[in-house]
Amino acid sequence: MYNNKNLLNMKLSELNKVRMKFGVLFQEAALFDSMTVFENVAFPAIEHKLIDKKAIKDEVRRVLDLVELDNIEEKYPSELSGGMKKRVGLARAIITKPEIIFFDEPTTGLDPIVSYSIAKLIKDMKAKLNTTCLVITHDLDVANLIADYIGFLDSGKIIEFDKKEDFFNSSYPIVREFLDAFRGG
Repeated sequence: MYNNKNLLNMKLSELNKVRMKFGVLFQEAALFDSMTVFENVAFPAIEHKLIDKKAIKDEVRRVLDLVELDNIEEKYPSELSGGMKKRVGLARAIITKPEIIFFDEPTTGLDPIVSYSIAKLIKDMKAKLNTTCLVITHDLDVANLIADYIGFLDSGKIIEFDKKEDFFNSSYPIVREFLDAFRGG
């Protein structure tokens, strides 16, 4: 459902318009290896004709600046660190100015310092862009930094969804077990 409309019943043309309201940062950033950073970031905007070709260079630089990356437009993904790839993926996700951004395990495989910087960047993006962020994570430190609300999935069902403060005080047995295990006790 999106805006009280069932996505499964939409015509393809209507569904494609709705898709443009979403950005995605994939777990492994999902960058095109054969494209430069510039080409990766510009791709969705060019593909969907959202930005005039004359303005694309400035827009790519703007979103790279938002994710705190400079002078890497001509590099290829193989030349980037894991944290830089995540930032490029985020730049690509926000160039279309989505209303909602999905993050699939945005800190997986990153060291604690880079994980924190990515989580902080997501939190900052949420505020700067005034967008809704849906973050899938197993890392409660990341969830605590970013979230206003936290949901807990078990066997594909949301078993708890609450304000962050209330979630961390949950008495639901499996949630409590997860919280205790994460905290080491």
